[in-house]
Amino acid sequence: MSGVVKFVGRDEELEELHKLLQENNQVAIAAILGMGGLGKTELALQYAIRQRENYKGGLCWLRAREEDIGFQILKFAIAKLGLKPPEDPDVLKPVDFCWSHWHDGNVLVVLDDVNDYAKVKQYLPPQSPRFKVLITTRLQLDLPQSLHLPVFSEPAALELLQEWVGREKVAQELVDAKEICHRLGYLPLALNLVGRYVKKRKLTLAEMLRRLEAKKVSHESLARDEKDRTWTLNVERGVIDAFELSWDELSDNAKELAVLLSLFALAPIPWTLVESVETGKDAEQLEDSRVELEDLHVLQGEDSYQLHQLIREFFQLKQAEFNRVEEFKRSLSQVMVAVAKDIPYTPTLEQIKNFAPVIPHIAEVANNFIEYVSDDNVIMPFIGNAWFYSGQGLYDQAFPWCEECLKATIKRLGEEHIYVATSLYNLGGLYHSQGQCKEAEPLYQKALALRQHLQGEENLDVAQILNSLGLLYTYQRKYREAKSNCYKALIIRRHLLGKENLDVAQSFNNLGLLYASQRRYRKAEPLYQKALALRRHLLGEKHLDVAQSLNNLALLYKSQGEYYKAEPRYLEALEIQQDLLGKEHHTIATTLNNLAGLYDSQGRYSEAELLYSQALDIFERRLGANHPNTVNTRDNLANVRDYLS
Repeated sequence: MSGVVKFVGRDEELEELHKLLQENNQVAIAAILGMGGLGKTELALQYAIRQRENYKGGLCWLRAREEDIGFQILKFAIAKLGLKPPEDPDVLKPVDFCWSHWHDGNVLVVLDDVNDYAKVKQYLPPQSPRFKVLITTRLQLDLPQSLHLPVFSEPAALELLQEWVGREKVAQELVDAKEICHRLGYLPLALNLVGRYVKKRKLTLAEMLRRLEAKKVSHESLARDEKDRTWTLNVERGVIDAFELSWDELSDNAKELAVLLSLFALAPIPWTLVESVETGKDAEQLEDSRVELEDLHVLQGEDSYQLHQLIREFFQLKQAEFNRVEEFKRSLSQVMVAVAKDIPYTPTLEQIKNFAPVIPHIAEVANNFIEYVSDDNVIMPFIGNAWFYSGQGLYDQAFPWCEECLKATIKRLGEEHIYVATSLYNLGGLYHSQGQCKEAEPLYQKALALRQHLQGEENLDVAQILNSLGLLYTYQRKYREAKSNCYKALIIRRHLLGKENLDVAQSFNNLGLLYASQRRYRKAEPLYQKALALRRHLLGEKHLDVAQSLNNLALLYKSQGEYYKAEPRYLEALEIQQDLLGKEHHTIATTLNNLAGLYDSQGRYSEAELLYSQALDIFERRLGANHPNTVNTRDNLANVRDYLS
């Protein structure tokens, strides 16, 4: 619901807006245009509230600035409509699915605070008269259905002011009230803030005017030139000066908290993150400061808090007044690094849910505060974000982080550093995961050469790269090279770690893959069994690595015609994976494809067709139509359908 005391001064705009959204027989797109503080968002919200009966298909409210619109649409469709969109690296496909399966009736889609129309245009609903799109933006968009929102008229501004301070007070001090409205540029946001200030302080309007004059609100540089179509900062200065009044009401502790909050990304801020930053304040002191900010309506939320963009920008201007800002930046960066370190290579559903609110703030550190991160941790913000996305098969979103990681490490540490090797290896791993072996191999080789040069041959990081190269060569059927690399990795790991270690289990697993690929099953089986036993011993039964070993053993038994051994292992692997990853992960598709292959070999073609179809659907959505796994499963499905026809 709206948080304004009373919505005033925009009745004509509401009527005009409704007309704009009804004029087009195709998808209607209307935009509310204007500078910050004019009440564009409030107008959109009031329209949605008043016209809700006309939109039986629902209201979808999306925050456009610094938030991925496609992801928001998917979250809305899942949470509010109960839809189950397909997962795909190309977010457009699941978004299109959502639009095509939306509930019946007219639908209002609000894109609030658009700062780059090209980025949101691709996610707009299909050409259908039941979809109405309402955009709020500061941009001068050339959409035919646009509503240029002006500042308030004087009567509307006075009406809003009297909602705060009372009709009698405005009537008694009408000249001063008019001058206050004038000095604030008739800007709704400024009027609301000043109205609250007068009410809280129990000031006369004359005293309020004197304080505004002391803040130089009437300076000619703040006057709005009506002929200036670019809309200069004149009125925004009025907003800033209005914020100054609220700022002066804050205690020093609250001001310090406000500045700290302005360092976070423009996204909801989990309060636990704020508490983790070293401020020298205890939890109760921080809470008191937060309540001050909430009381003045400069902070909103519950558990997670978000600053309005204008207020955030204002607080950022105040950073220069605090000598602890550098300290805050450093501490905030350390907090985000610590979280990034906890993001696993393949996060589970629960982990994705837990880490998702922190990702924008890790990105903020990577993009703007990386100089405050120590050399030892400089790669972590990039790697954390990369793994968050790549672990979900969202490789297009992971790639920029791996690429930026490489650039940042070279810039900070030079060409010859172990973190450069790490960055090369991670980038190679992304290519490898997508079956792009030609692109992955030279990156692996560069990483290996650099590691060996800097750390020597006997090193666990060297072993990891050798292990990955061995796996890559296995897929390429370069078995001689694969065997050499896999055994080198195993020898290093056993020498440095002993026999009971997860890295050793990984080497056993990859050697098993190598022999299984050569159909040397007698050599492969004991290696798989050793890997499984180690993983169960060290990780327990419910772990993705255990599921991987079960899957590989099942495939081996299937290849030898031991179907009775294969099926229960596939099913056990599938149960573990679905428990940890959900039902739409590309790893699930691999197991479904393998289980379908088992049924195919047994002549259980109808069961095989169903599983191949499910696997193909997931692969196409998660990895794309041309990924090797997708192509293989598509061929498998075509073959089994030939048997059924």
